Amino acid sequence: MSKSSSIQLNIIGAGCASCVGKIEAAIKGVAGVESAEMNFADRTVLVLGSPPIEQLIDAVEAAGYKATAIQAGASEAAMNEKELADQAYYHKLLRYTFVALSVGVPLMVYGLLIGEMTVSSPSEQIVWSAVGLVTLAIMAVSGKHFYVGAWKSFLNHNANMDTLIALGTGTAWLYSMVVVAVPDLLPQMARHVYFEATAMIIGLINLGLALEVKARGKTSEAIKRLIGLQAKTARVIRDGIELDIDIAQVLLGDIVKVRPGEKVPVDGVVVDGRTTIDESMLTGEPMPIKKNIDDEVVTGTLNKSGSITFTATRVGKDTALARIINMVKRAQNAKPPIGRLADMIAGYFVPAIIIIATISAMVWLNFGPQPSLVFAVVSATTVLIIACPCALGLATPMSVMVGVGKAAESGVLIRNGEALQTASKITAMVLDKTGTITEGAPKVTDIVLTDVKDFDEDTVLSLAASIERHSEHPLADAIVASAASRSLPLVDITMFNALAGKGVEADFKGQILLFGNEKLMHDSKINIDAYQAKAQQLASESKTPIYFSVAGQLVAIIAVADPIKVDSVAAIKRLKRNGIKVIMLTGDNKSTAEAVAAMVDIDHFYAEVMPEDKAKKVADLQAEGEIVGMTGDGINDAPALALANVGFAIGTGTDVAIESADITLMRGSLHGLADAIAVSKATLANIKQNLFGAFIYNIAGIPIAAGILYPLFGVLLNPVIAGAAMAFSSLTVVSNANRLRLFKAKDH
Repeated sequence: MSKSSSIQLNIIGAGCASCVGKIEAAIKGVAGVESAEMNFADRTVLVLGSPPIEQLIDAVEAAGYKATAIQAGASEAAMNEKELADQAYYHKLLRYTFVALSVGVPLMVYGLLIGEMTVSSPSEQIVWSAVGLVTLAIMAVSGKHFYVGAWKSFLNHNANMDTLIALGTGTAWLYSMVVVAVPDLLPQMARHVYFEATAMIIGLINLGLALEVKARGKTSEAIKRLIGLQAKTARVIRDGIELDIDIAQVLLGDIVKVRPGEKVPVDGVVVDGRTTIDESMLTGEPMPIKKNIDDEVVTGTLNKSGSITFTATRVGKDTALARIINMVKRAQNAKPPIGRLADMIAGYFVPAIIIIATISAMVWLNFGPQPSLVFAVVSATTVLIIACPCALGLATPMSVMVGVGKAAESGVLIRNGEALQTASKITAMVLDKTGTITEGAPKVTDIVLTDVKDFDEDTVLSLAASIERHSEHPLADAIVASAASRSLPLVDITMFNALAGKGVEADFKGQILLFGNEKLMHDSKINIDAYQAKAQQLASESKTPIYFSVAGQLVAIIAVADPIKVDSVAAIKRLKRNGIKVIMLTGDNKSTAEAVAAMVDIDHFYAEVMPEDKAKKVADLQAEGEIVGMTGDGINDAPALALANVGFAIGTGTDVAIESADITLMRGSLHGLADAIAVSKATLANIKQNLFGAFIYNIAGIPIAAGILYPLFGVLLNPVIAGAAMAFSSLTVVSNANRLRLFKAKDH
């Protein structure tokens, strides 16, 4: 297993947010683990590193929990298996609820409407002894998982939600049995039994957990939809015979045939036919894309019009769809900084609650009215029950899961939780020009010849294309394509040398050829004075003038124009409306940069920027206090993407740019930037709402449970009400997180 590999574990027995830190700490203690992040909402842990899986499972079990390895890949079968397990757990919790409430509800109704729940005669002792035994059976059946979890935590010197529930319900039952067994030892006013509280609390908390399991299943719908895009079979041509096979059997280099209406089963390059393909399920791009020979097709997209055959270039876990699913799952497991803070607080929360409950009981025993013992038991039990930090543990991961999934549906892939949070705070967005603001598919528009003899347009274009076929610059393709459109021959050149930020040089039959910008000409002492005005005119038309010299003489200027993307202007307006300063960086000359900036309404731009200077510009903005987003699509953008607070890669760009970025836009539109920021803001707002609700619930609930209202209003919170409130607080958090599924970015 490589150093960068990831392992996902399914965790069994994690009851609340305080479990998260203990499980992560146990896993991080295993040799070879680089990082471990637990998603409490999904009950999974993502481990990065190279440890043996068996050691990870042993570490989790040593901490008092159970773990199973989730098989690599994103198969539909694996997802269905998890769904079935969740459904089985849901129905089990409902059975536990029914058993507990079938006893708890009649007891509560009896206490409220019919008779006193006190022990004052031998006959009442017999009746309530039987009720106590029935309640004990409920504890053993419906509440067993709470007590087992609490005991395991105790053995591991930990405390969690199960500890609080076990202590609360156990205290109420034990006190009631003491009342039944030896009522004469207690004052008449203290002979109240609380069997109904034990049964009701267990029933209500199980009901809350069941509803939580049901609701949180919706958060993984984005992953389900992505997995559902995968075709189950592929039609391959082997030895001239068409075969329908399982996609797992498709090999690299196989010739695959796709007919109209069928999904593309694996990634590949078209070798025959033409068609249009609907890629909206991956990119969010609504219009079908034309595909011809040598064009790429990707897994899960829908063939619309014609039949094509293509060579399989990526299969299995290496396909674009599999990588997208993996990226989304990893992002859903990641924690934004605000989530790590919540986990840290939760780690101290349960011990603090046990201390508060103990202090509350002591205060009632020493300073409370009679029966002080009853008040002490009720207040301690209520504090323990109402303070369970389930909602706190769910607050962040539920929102992250939904938010990341929502972004993926729009063709925005968020790599980590920190990027999700930071994107909401961006104050300055740096945009590369070529391929980001513009199409990145430039065309030759003008060839201006000088008075040097023996050079016509075809000769100049032939030589320029011969040089540029060796270059990786975006403008090179335009030169080569223009020569090909004229059927011009390419000649052999030697000593090719790319000069970063300037252009290229080469040798042709002993003559030095230079093809590049004004800086290259000046540095090479080439006289361009007579043609600078013409170059500036071309630049003012948003064309890029490229100087071409042979043997020290300027022979031509070739102008290349890169069309601005149709929606760049609207997308940049969206960014500016959000108060974000937009800055354009380009290696192009100042006149061209100024023309493009004016066309897309960008006020701040930097021209003739060397590749290594892009990162410096990002650093300069950060030094000025800006939270910087950087968007690019090329290899030379990678350092700046990595340095920015949030790096955005255009998904149509290079793999290097995508790997360097925090967020990938699967389609070329800059609207993806505004969408990503909008989703980030909505998700962070949702997290804050959840955390506020969870904290306020506990901050307000604990003092009331301890009895702070009793001296003023004579009110002491019933443990049953505390159990109901605790159970449904988690459901509130889950429901609020699921509201994000309805979110739509405005002004698209």
